[in-house]
Amino acid sequence: MNDSPQLGKHRAREAKTLALMINIYCRNKHRADTTPCGECAELLRYSMRRLSNCTFRERKPACSKCSVHCYAANQRNRIRAVMRYAGPRMIFLHPILTINHLLR
Repeated sequence: MNDSPQLGKHRAREAKTLALMINIYCRNKHRADTTPCGECAELLRYSMRRLSNCTFRERKPACSKCSVHCYAANQRNRIRAVMRYAGPRMIFLHPILTINHLLR
């Protein structure tokens, strides 16, 4: 899903980052072992659909700075919680990916 040919390089990296963040969150909050729980798996599928249908394509800004909020309100709150929790932990678990994400 992350290396899908319909996603450009930037969005593929964003998809990978998003998947890692959801996995970190689920592993620590929901005690999932290797795969996300049902709730987190659904959030991941939803997020990937939103990312693949982004109208900005490769010029996509960070979601927090985007003029088009494509997430439903409840999903937006869920992904914010994931990012708030997993974001600070990413620098230790995936430093290069995190630095690339912050620079973009």
